[in-house]
Amino acid sequence: MVFDQILQYFQANLNQYLIYVYQHLGLSVQAIGISCLIGIPLGYISHKHRKLSQMITLSSQALRIIPSLAVLFLLISFIGVGRAPALIALVLLGIPPILVNTTVGFLEVPAVMIETGKGLGMTDRELLKRVKIPLAFPFMMTGVKLALVEIISSATLATYIGAGGLGTLIFTGLGLNRMDLLLIGGVSVAMIAFTTSIFLDYIIKRSIN
Repeated sequence: MVFDQILQYFQANLNQYLIYVYQHLGLSVQAIGISCLIGIPLGYISHKHRKLSQMITLSSQALRIIPSLAVLFLLISFIGVGRAPALIALVLLGIPPILVNTTVGFLEVPAVMIETGKGLGMTDRELLKRVKIPLAFPFMMTGVKLALVEIISSATLATYIGAGGLGTLIFTGLGLNRMDLLLIGGVSVAMIAFTTSIFLDYIIKRSIN
């Protein structure tokens, strides 16, 4: 029965479903991009200054404690509804794992590798480009993976403030008691998150080998 309803939905609403997927992916990709632009530089700065590292790490961990839904409703008071508050909330969610893993990645670079590079006459910029970043890259990508999976999952909440996405199917299904919509929305989000995780795991393994 539910399977038949799912088939009927796709037959009648395939274009609308693809729009939801596009909205969900677009919001998630934009959020992870901004999170990387903020989190990676902060992680690099953090590993160079230990006192600053503690402050940044504590601040990022504090962000993870605040529920995304609470951040969304708080932002509505200042920005209103739509894509902007959803994007800000997802970026705040994505920064901590990227920042923390980037910091750990640079801290894990063996001192002997840095000394060897200096012995070969490398400048600080060359050390960063040829030694530090390649060795820290697997840690950085692990942070990106964790952040992106969280962002994709949490982007369903964007529906609450009119930002669209697959959450529309989930919350419509809850409101109408439609199991087919719940399954379509929930499974779609899970598949996107799972596929993303597998792809980034592959990149991480390639970077190590």
